Amino acid sequence: MKKLKFYAIGLIPGCIIVFFILNKKGASCSGYLPNSRVIAETLSKDFKYSEAAKTEMSTLKIDEKFLKDSIITKGKIDFDRSHAQKKPCPDYVLTYPEEKPVYEITYEKCEETVTVNSLKKLK
Repeated sequence: MKKLKFYAIGLIPGCIIVFFILNKKGASCSGYLPNSRVIAETLSKDFKYSEAAKTEMSTLKIDEKFLKDSIITKGKIDFDRSHAQKKPCPDYVLTYPEEKPVYEITYEKCEETVTVNSLKKLK
């Protein structure tokens, strides 16, 4: 029983200290899943739009800010329909929102740019 007390005396303050240190540095565990990594990497690059995507964006009245801040940021990559291992530029299919998707985007993620190829309204 003494060992358990000593263990708890060290563990609890240690966890609290680590929590505050990691919290100050902005560390989080949310960016480790494949969907989160692809989206974060996508948003860090310069965006280009195909003519079909530009036309569809103007038809649906979607601006670049809404596309980046809502659709891509909160979307879900469909890895079954994407070609993540394609060289030199993998292409992805993203749906938004995760539950009952309304929009579908296909894009290519190259080393320095992202080219949005198409944007569709599903419903």
